[in-house]
Amino acid sequence: QAQLVESGGGSVQSGGSLRLSCAASGSTYSIYCMGWFRQAPGKEREGVAAIDSDGKTLYADSVKGRFTVSQDNAKNTLYLQMNSLKPEDTAMYYCAARWLDYCSASWYRFAWAFGVWGQGTQVTVSS
Repeated sequence: QAQLVESGGGSVQSGGSLRLSCAASGSTYSIYCMGWFRQAPGKEREGVAAIDSDGKTLYADSVKGRFTVSQDNAKNTLYLQMNSLKPEDTAMYYCAARWLDYCSASWYRFAWAFGVWGQGTQVTVSS
């Protein structure tokens, strides 16, 4: 069973930057889609970015141009670089994995498509 552990959250002012990390351990696969999700209080969990084992990346319109998803396969670590942060980016951020499949624009934003989740890391952006 794979485990995902996020880190790097915190509090920043509007316009600031943070880099989130997601370390994977345990049973992983060489073909995968890894996603970053966020959930604000009272709102549904939404996917904001994804990357697969082929290096293909996908982004939600709300973060395109500001967030960058990347991976270090040697370290089994996924990253989310978040720049130009806005108060509306405030949320709990989660990483998730879907094994034996490449990312698809048709489902990467939906939580039901992913089977393995981390515990989350809080991001708070103040105005």
